[in-house]
Amino acid sequence: MEQDHKNEREKCKGVGKTVVAAGGNGERHSIHLTVNGHLYELHIAPSHTLAHTLRDTLGLTGTKIGCDYGACAACTVLIDGKAALSCQTLTVKCDGKSITTIEGLEDPKTGKLHPLQQAFIDNTAFQCGFCTPGVTMSAKALLDENPSPTEVDVKQALTGHFCRCISHYQVIKAVMEASRKREVL
Repeated sequence: MEQDHKNEREKCKGVGKTVVAAGGNGERHSIHLTVNGHLYELHIAPSHTLAHTLRDTLGLTGTKIGCDYGACAACTVLIDGKAALSCQTLTVKCDGKSITTIEGLEDPKTGKLHPLQQAFIDNTAFQCGFCTPGVTMSAKALLDENPSPTEVDVKQALTGHFCRCISHYQVIKAVMEASRKREVL
C-alpha cells in the first residue's frame, strides 16, 4: 500500500497531473485545484479532507495534523489566500481553488526561504516545529492582508494556534520583524 502511495506521488509531481487518491468506498469526485502553483486533477473520495489529500495523496507533509478536529490549527494552509483549517475542509469543496502550503513559500527557482520563514528562524520562533507550518501560514495570510500589523493584530490572527513547546512571544516578534522588512509582499 505504501508503495502505491509513493507511485501516486511520483506520478503527480509537476503541472497538470491527474491523481487517483487511495481509500474511500469507491465513489470518486473529479476536481481541479492548484497546489503551490501546480495544477492537479484529482479523483478523490467525497470524505477526504484537504489535510489527507495534501499529506497522503500529494506527499506534502509540511501540513501537520495535530488534533484532526480543528482545535489546534497545526493544519492551517491558505485557500485562495485565506487561512483555513485543512483538517476541517473537504477536498471536494476546493474545486477550482488555489492552495498554498508551507512547502509553497520558498522561492521555487532558488530554494530560498520566504522572508517570514527566515524571520521565524532568526527569532527562534519554534522548538519542535510541529505547529510552525500552521502558525507561519496564518501569519502569511495576515501579512498579505495587512502588511503593517500591530502586535494586537498578530495576536488576533494567531488566536487558536496551540503550541506546547514555546512562548508565543518569539512568534509575535518574528511576524513583526517580517512585516517591518516589507519583503513579505
